[in-house]
Amino acid sequence: MYETYGLLIGGQWRARGGAGVIEVTDPATGEIIGAVPAASAADVEEAIAAAGVGLKAWRATPAWVRADVLHNVASLMAARSEEAARCITLETGKPLAQSRREWSLSLDQFRWHAEEARRIYGRIVESRAPGGRIEVSHEPVGITAAFTAWNFPAFLVARKVAPALAAGCSIIVRPSREVPGTAMLLIDCVKQAGIPDGVVNLVVGHASTTYDPIMASAAVRKISLTGSTAIGQQMIRDSAATLKRVSMELGGNAPVLVFEDAQVDQVLDLSVPVKFANAGQVCVTADRFYVHETLIKPFIEGFTARAAALKLGHGLDESSQMGPLINQRRVEAMEKIIADARARGGRIEIGGARPPGQNKGFFFAPTVITNLPDDSVAMRDENFGPIAAITSFNSVEDVYARANSSEHGLAAYVFTRDARRMREAAARLEAGMVGANSYALATAEAPFGGIKASGMGREGGSEGILDYMNVKLTQVVV
Repeated sequence: MYETYGLLIGGQWRARGGAGVIEVTDPATGEIIGAVPAASAADVEEAIAAAGVGLKAWRATPAWVRADVLHNVASLMAARSEEAARCITLETGKPLAQSRREWSLSLDQFRWHAEEARRIYGRIVESRAPGGRIEVSHEPVGITAAFTAWNFPAFLVARKVAPALAAGCSIIVRPSREVPGTAMLLIDCVKQAGIPDGVVNLVVGHASTTYDPIMASAAVRKISLTGSTAIGQQMIRDSAATLKRVSMELGGNAPVLVFEDAQVDQVLDLSVPVKFANAGQVCVTADRFYVHETLIKPFIEGFTARAAALKLGHGLDESSQMGPLINQRRVEAMEKIIADARARGGRIEIGGARPPGQNKGFFFAPTVITNLPDDSVAMRDENFGPIAAITSFNSVEDVYARANSSEHGLAAYVFTRDARRMREAAARLEAGMVGANSYALATAEAPFGGIKASGMGREGGSEGILDYMNVKLTQVVV
């Protein structure tokens, strides 16, 4: 499926890159499913130059025309939904139902930002000067670059490309090497929608050839990353030389507070599918559950029973409910978390190893751990896998302190039927996003992002497009 595309530079697909090829693996089987051209530093420099040419045309394009193009992108994406879902599943391993939902959420980004392009409002401020007027307007920041992770290969690209195009920017997309085909398919929809050559470019390659040219270029004015906190910190340091604007959606370690008035079965019906979606490889997934002591026994029993009932298998099998991890490194990371849990007296209620009979691919069983101290790896760090750590609490003050003890602050969740407590939790939990009786945070109409070590900037909502724009003040005196 990779032969049709390749690198997109200046509006043309290239079947060859200057740095050889990169092989792509199906994580459910461990088998190679194809190869894509790897960009050299010279290829990336060409992409930057092409983005400069595209920028001149695109920023001069009226917002209503840009909006029409983005709507065209969404329509083209809708027509290719099944093709895209299969590609997402082959590259990530997630079940087809989850891949279809990801593609649907991705095209939502283009629909939403198409309308936001028509709503880039300025304002008038009264001037102190007689006969004067202060005008505040917004302009595209310029050439942007997007670095995306592998866990949502369509959605993460869409969430950066759509606002950049709506704002009038050109963009260079550098997707994860594990999942290049999905990005290529999405970018082809953008290309076919009527966008000028050079406005959108795509390069796939090793960090040594794709990262340095972009970060060193003074022409690239903004960087958007979805990745780990460590990579984000490095990008912030590297962007300082050219004073690039940065948006960082980094790691998470979401706490879930289940208060004594919550309905256990309702919480479990929501929590278990969310926890094990994409094999737990989701930055906003629930990692650590703090359950009131009066509910802890039925909560653990119910969670464990539901996790045990999940069917693991290849994502192309419509009956599969959970697929593999993305690679062997993630399997080894899970094993380290389990080893730490055992060493600290944790109880493995279910899972904790590769599932029996799964000799191919990178599967790891749905896992539930209890009786862990707060400084254990499973409680302290983002596990980014199918591991749920469950503990109890009896003090409201104590549970807020424990929930906020993480260096991360991306998402947090609370389950209660008390409206006052919902508002209290939303105010006291240190996170960029709080879900009250819901895990639905990643929608086009809502600003997505975190605080603390989880990053800065927002994607989505009316706030998202502003990260791709400069504010200009004009003082007019007649």
